[in-house]
Amino acid sequence: MELSANFTLAAYIKSNTATRLDIDNTPNEKHLESAVKLFKNVIQPVRDKFGPTRLSSGYRCAQLNTAVGGSKKSQHCKGEAVDFEVYGTDNREVVEWVIDNLDFDQIILEFYDESDMNSGWIHCSYVSDQYNRNNVLRAVKENGRTKYLKGL
Repeated sequence: MELSANFTLAAYIKSNTATRLDIDNTPNEKHLESAVKLFKNVIQPVRDKFGPTRLSSGYRCAQLNTAVGGSKKSQHCKGEAVDFEVYGTDNREVVEWVIDNLDFDQIILEFYDESDMNSGWIHCSYVSDQYNRNNVLRAVKENGRTKYLKGL
């Protein structure tokens, strides 16, 4: 099944952890509908603008989310979020373009180092055509813990 012109459901649900632990990571219909909206409104436009885009974490069923230590409120579990990078493009540049050009629920520039354009990754979510918070955050490590800061 295709979620958009350049992304398949198989790529979105792929997980080495799920394979290793024999977890069925198949989304339900509601989660599939959410994923299609996410890819149509955010990820495909990013791909169209910047080129090949690598998904690093997509849909997670509850069992997989627990196995990877995800938040109990993770939007990954609803088919609303994906972590990604664009080959050869600074993650901050991609985030700034999304902020300026697309509707989204939350975008997080995760563990980015200004001196290394390939550092970290981008987390982005999309909820619905009617309600998105356009929340911009940056994830950093402080004293071994992840802290989320407002803005970039």
